[in-house]
Amino acid sequence: MTLNEYLADKPLYYKQIDYTRMPRAYESIKKHIKLPKIIQVIGTNGKGSTGRFLANMLLQQDLSVGHYTSPHIFRFNERIWLNGKDVDDSILEKMHIKLQNLFSSEFLKTLSYFEYTTFLAILIFSQNCDFIILEAGLGGEFDATSVFPKALSIITPIGYDHSSFLGNSIEEIATTKLNSITLVALLSPQYEEIVYKIAKKIAKKNNCKLYLTQDLLTTKDETEIRKLIQEKNLSPFQEVNLQSALSASKILGFDADLQKVDLSTLTGRCQKIAKNITVDVGHNEMAAHAIAKCFKNKKIVLVYNSFADKEYEQILNILFPIIKRVEVLHVENPRKTSQKEIKDICKQMKIETSDFKSINDDEEYLVFGSFVVVEKFMNYYKER
Repeated sequence: MTLNEYLADKPLYYKQIDYTRMPRAYESIKKHIKLPKIIQVIGTNGKGSTGRFLANMLLQQDLSVGHYTSPHIFRFNERIWLNGKDVDDSILEKMHIKLQNLFSSEFLKTLSYFEYTTFLAILIFSQNCDFIILEAGLGGEFDATSVFPKALSIITPIGYDHSSFLGNSIEEIATTKLNSITLVALLSPQYEEIVYKIAKKIAKKNNCKLYLTQDLLTTKDETEIRKLIQEKNLSPFQEVNLQSALSASKILGFDADLQKVDLSTLTGRCQKIAKNITVDVGHNEMAAHAIAKCFKNKKIVLVYNSFADKEYEQILNILFPIIKRVEVLHVENPRKTSQKEIKDICKQMKIETSDFKSINDDEEYLVFGSFVVVEKFMNYYKER
């Protein structure tokens, strides 16, 4: 059975998670895997960009680097980045076969999509990498990426997201995420002051050395980063991600030359795909605030849809000052909310709304809502 065939039968999410499964699965095969140094990135927003910036900084040091991120937009290969490019199909299939032979029938049957692909990435990276950067999925403490020993944990800004799994308050969400830190951790600038207090408490309990991004950067570093953000036309919110990546590089003992680092971001991170079209995979309140700042004093057509478990009413309220009208993009996904619900919310807010049909070259568009929304739109745009 090929990798694609095998994954097609795997659930993306379980209603109830067996938190013992991933540790037991790793214990059963770990003698076959020689791990390089692992950096785990946890948080709510900015995980992918921070990890990719750091991966490029380490690559600059003539090191072999793997970056595991999720989800993907077009091809599964996007999740496993090795030394500057997405992994080849042949490598994926070869390691898939090896993994099938390593695991017992119990784990081959019960591991979730994300759990299995995490092991697949680890197996690929363990072949020749000096560093592995693992982006956590939903959380921290019980995340599939947390079973592996870490040289460094990076905590990007924490906000409300996945409350059904992580908790209903910032305190609960931050605690769940931060409980994964072990030896050394780097805390990015946070929007919620309580996160600093919780991080320090958990670091002390876990005997973990905790660094703050802002304490590791010089005034020169900060000035250079701001300048690069402008020169490369990166979104303003990438400043924090770049700061965190540079700070992590310093903790690991490397001085990155920002002028020589490839600052390309992952697909769909406030990415301008045409002069009047921006796509962003953000899907929570923190992402909405960041986007609202990017388009401050502008009016855009919002191409939107949302998963039912997202606070889409709050997100639309945050984006309200920049919205000209909302065009709802139809997507086939069991987790999505109904188009009628979104339209009803827009009607209450007195926002003009309709189904998405086409692009008007004379208007500016923001495609926002999730990876699923961006994927659907990007496929439409390619065929346009």
